Amino acid sequence: MQVLTSPLLDLPGVRHAFFTRDGGVSEGLYAGLNVGVGSGDDPDAVAENRRRAAAHLGGELVTAYQVHSAWALAADGPWPAGPPKADAIAAAVPGVICGALSADCAPILLADAEARVVAAAHAGWKGALTGIIEAAITRMEALGAQRGRIVAAIGPCIGPQSYEVGAEFLARFTEADPAYGRFFTPGAEPGKRQFDLPAFALARLAAAGIGRSEWIGADTCPDEALFYSNRRAFKRGEPDYGRLLSAIVLA
Repeated sequence: MQVLTSPLLDLPGVRHAFFTRDGGVSEGLYAGLNVGVGSGDDPDAVAENRRRAAAHLGGELVTAYQVHSAWALAADGPWPAGPPKADAIAAAVPGVICGALSADCAPILLADAEARVVAAAHAGWKGALTGIIEAAITRMEALGAQRGRIVAAIGPCIGPQSYEVGAEFLARFTEADPAYGRFFTPGAEPGKRQFDLPAFALARLAAAGIGRSEWIGADTCPDEALFYSNRRAFKRGEPDYGRLLSAIVLA
């Protein structure tokens, strides 16, 4: 099983992994470690993939029903009534693996090792723009974290060379803040732009008071061997795609 990690999260009492698609049992479009319960994959294969990921980190995997929101929740174990709608999960309980699913959106893992609080957030463009990063930090603070001590790492996501958008997409951001125009560069065609999602997420982290953060530099769209990608599947006319897992846990 090949996983990626960030040196920023190499902290005492914390384990984390940005899982790739390597090491799973899914087949076909989903070949590899697809953890997406909402995908059209064989549910038994997804369950086995999630079991393998949880075993790698040592704990019980907890994920939410992600809806591109700015909702963050705290978890102290599995959801008793099934996964609620949310896009970030924080925990202060050892063995509770906070997980974020993605297939181009930015997964963000956060930790305050001193307070022993961790979190995982799913930040697509909409969630990042509307406040999921800040909501995750606030939820961590409610569990005892201090934002000045929190470190964060952004895992595999669509990179600026792969993320072409239209002028209306740019307008959404500059209407929120004209300064957000700096995250866009000219596209290959008139009216097109390239959006830098990881840079935008890093800027939101910094503005929220997180002093140390990084993107691990992995672009999901061109690297089919390691990553699932919504955009790649769309370009190919494929009906579905797998979901990657990024996860963090207190030892």
